Parts: sequence; C-alpha cells; structure tokens
Amino acid sequence: MGENRLRFAPSPTGYLHIGGLRTALYNYLYARQTGGKFLLRIEDTDRTRYVEGAIENLLKELEWAGIVVDEGVVLNEEETPVNKGECTPYIQSERVEKGIYNKYIDKLLEEDKAYYCFCSQERLDNLREQQKADGMVPKYDGLCRGISLEEAKKRVAAGEKYVVRMKLPANKDITFHDAIKGNVTINTNDMDDQVLIKSDGFPTYHFAVVVDDHEMGITHVVRGDEWLPSTPKHVYLYEAFGWNAPEYVHLPTVLNKSGKKLSKRNDDVSVADFRKMGYLPEGLINYLALVGWSPESNEEILSMDELIKQFTFDRVSKSGGVFDKEKLDWVNGHYIRALELPKLAEMVKPYLLEVGFINDDIQEERLELITSTFQESISKLSDIVEQSEFLFVDKVEIIEEDAKEMASGEQVPSLIEAFKNELEQVEEVDEEFSKTIMKKIQKATGVKGKNLFMPVRAILTGNVHGPELVNVIQILGKEGLLKRLNDFKIA
Repeated sequence: MGENRLRFAPSPTGYLHIGGLRTALYNYLYARQTGGKFLLRIEDTDRTRYVEGAIENLLKELEWAGIVVDEGVVLNEEETPVNKGECTPYIQSERVEKGIYNKYIDKLLEEDKAYYCFCSQERLDNLREQQKADGMVPKYDGLCRGISLEEAKKRVAAGEKYVVRMKLPANKDITFHDAIKGNVTINTNDMDDQVLIKSDGFPTYHFAVVVDDHEMGITHVVRGDEWLPSTPKHVYLYEAFGWNAPEYVHLPTVLNKSGKKLSKRNDDVSVADFRKMGYLPEGLINYLALVGWSPESNEEILSMDELIKQFTFDRVSKSGGVFDKEKLDWVNGHYIRALELPKLAEMVKPYLLEVGFINDDIQEERLELITSTFQESISKLSDIVEQSEFLFVDKVEIIEEDAKEMASGEQVPSLIEAFKNELEQVEEVDEEFSKTIMKKIQKATGVKGKNLFMPVRAILTGNVHGPELVNVIQILGKEGLLKRLNDFKIA
C-alpha cells in the first residue's frame, strides 16, 4: 500500500475515555502529517462487555473532536455505523462471521506453531492457585502440547470443548523496538502459551489484532503503554506467519494531578463529560495533545493544523502525562475569547435555558449582551451559569467582607437616592443611560472613585469585583435596578 496507515481500534464497552481520545489523536496527527491514512476498527470480540450504542457514541465524539476517519467504521447519513474502505469489514465480530481468522489459525496448527488445548477451567484455576502458592508466575503448564494434531482433530470432531493456544519455542529472546521506550526484549520462558481462539470460537484480542493489522496494512501501532507487556506475543505471531511487524509506539498513561491513572471513580474521564461541561473541541484537542507531548516551538496554543505540522513521536514523554483541569481551562478559555459573539451566545444559550435564567424567546441583542459580559471570564460554556447567577436572583446577598464594608459606608444612602432619582426620569435603561449614570450620581452626591463604584457594584451584584458595570446595569434594566436599590440591606 506504500503509505503510512495508522489505526485507532477501541472496544465498544462504554463511552470514549479521555485517554482513548488522546490515542486516537496521536494516530490521526501522525497519519495526517505523513500523508497517510487514519483507520477506525472496532474490536468487539469480548461479547460479554459489549455496550449498546457505544459505537455510535464513539464515532460522534471523534467527529465532534475534528478527527476524521479515512477508512474503517464511519457513520452514514442515517447515523448508522457502516464499513468504508477496501479492507472491509472493520468490525471484528463481522470478521469472525466471515471466517477471516480460520485460515490463519489452521496455518499455525498445520505448522505446529499452535495447538488444541482441552484443559477444563477447573484444572486451569487449580494450576494457577498452586503456582501462586509456590511463588511462581501463573502460566499454562503445556499439558496439551504433546497431543498430535490428528488426535486433537478427532477429539474436536467428537465435540470436546477446546481452545487453541500459541506454541512458544523454549528460551528464545523476542526483541522489538518501541519509538518511545526503545528496545524491549523478553524471553519466551517468561511468556505464556497465549490462547488464540477461545472456547466460544471467537479469536482473542492478541490473535485478532495481529491478523487485522496485517490484513489492513497497518504500518504503525500506536496505543497505550498498558499493551507493552503483550507486544512480544504479537511480535512472535508476526514472526510465525513470516510477516513484517509494524512499528510500535506505546504512549505514556494519562494521569490525574495526584499522579495516578485517571479513573471513573475519582475523575471526569469520558469525552461526553467534557463536552457536557462546555469545553470546545478545539480547546480539548489542543490541551490533550500537550498531555505527554510538547512541540519543539514550545507554543501552548495550537490549532489542529498546527498540531499536524509539529507532531512527532520523538517528543512524546517516556513518563505519564498529567491531565490538569486548570491548564485545560486556561487553553479552553483562549478559544472561548476568540469566538465571535453571536456564535458564543448561541453556544451558552442552552446552559442558561436549562437553569431557567432565560426563556427560549429571549431577544438576540439581550442574549449577546449577557454573553459579552462574561466572555472574558468564563473558561468553559457551563461557567456562564455560576458567573451570571447574580443577574437572575430575586435578591442579592452581600457576603464578602470587602463588599460589606463598602456597602455600609456613610455615603451609601445618598448614592441609592441619587440612582433612584435618575431611574425615575427614564422609560427604560439603555446603553446611553448605563454609560452615563455613574457620572450623574457623582455629580449629584460629590462621591467619586472607589467610594462611588464599589458600593454601587456591591449593592447591585453582591461583590466589589466582577464584570463591566455598564453591562450589568443594562441587563438588570429599570425594574431590576429599582428592586435591588429598594431591597438593599447588609446580610
């Protein structure tokens, strides 16, 4: 096929994990940079863990993230997963139905590189327990290795339950090069005669992955480093078949701030969680690329195109990358501030609707005014709710000491009186009123500077810091302002 071909091959066992998205991203960046192809294969041979709808969810999350699948499983116009490409099918269970793995397992059996094993689960469990008790590494003891192929086939034909195992040579060093870890060597004496075909007739991951990667012309296997211990088994299978092994790249684990692996129990881990919180795909992808990789330019804000230009595996860290939500917020905030106001307003609208701060028929102009008030301060779309809450509550509570101090000053009653007088002279509060009101209060009371602005801000918002007062006054409107001025008292 000539070109670089990289694949992301998840199992449909739930929602796309943030670590899985990073693996997909690194595969995609390298494929794009080298003019190659990015494939998506679904590895669903473990039928016990299959989750309905997981494939559709996975494809939608990749599309949202801007990762385009060139070949493999894609969504059609009806949003149904379909196969696209010359190595179809790309779903392992469909490949089992087509009998794709049978010819390969037959070849290994005929060449005495694999064998039928008839051991019961009970025997295997007892063996494992005994080995553990003896301080040994649990592995199969090779009891069925000596059964001739002819006899084994008779036992299979008679209906005996079996698995097929790999027949590893004794005391052989298996060496492979990993782009991040360097050279790795493991001796076959420390390996197990891996099951290749399970008792349900399905291939194991270890067998199917090698056959599929070979048939699909995969040139680089880029995956999490939890697969590193399994790689010698895969390398040996390539050798047994007489095939060239792909290049291996085992990525460091994504860790939380405590230095532990991200876990569902303690961390937000699904891409859907981040999407729901209102992270932008550009922000999440930009940040995620930097978890375990750094560009030569040391830039931190990089678009997908810039990531493609700069990405290399030799700048991927050997140790785990820490997923720091504060840093993600900083990166995502950059993309929020770069959005055009009408677009951002449409994006925050569902969050304000959900909590009942606004109605669906809100005027565009008012929604944009609310949005522009917080565009500089929100890091993700959902932040708009907490930050704008003071605008929509019936009563503002002044809790902070600074605000209490400013709002209890002797000048406060005269400021409130002057503000109310100005409000009584207008039909509605518009931009012009909002821009000039503080000057008018200053003129009427002689109070200026922080003794003017801070108490007014505290009375209207409950705080001495916050967004543009001009915007706040306009959003609250005449009715809202009068209510706050009339209701005012220190909490």
